[in-house]
Amino acid sequence: MSTSTEWRDIKYRKILEEELLGLGRRRASDPDCTVEDLEGVLEHLYIMDGADWAGRGEVQDITLAATIAAYERFIAQWKAETGEGSA
Repeated sequence: MSTSTEWRDIKYRKILEEELLGLGRRRASDPDCTVEDLEGVLEHLYIMDGADWAGRGEVQDITLAATIAAYERFIAQWKAETGEGSA
């Protein structure tokens, strides 16, 4: 991998891991935290992602993409554990 692009992957993975860890801690420590709460945050993240009228820049784009991915993964795993996602 080229060092000129490697930093992007490293940044993405670091943010993804940090967000997943934070979401896990929140779920464990906040009995009022629900899947619906996290889905609400995710909806706002989608809005932020689509509202790039000012040009966030590459680092912010990577951070937002990794954060969205973490929320999507965490919510999917939570639903799989509780059987919420099955039809």
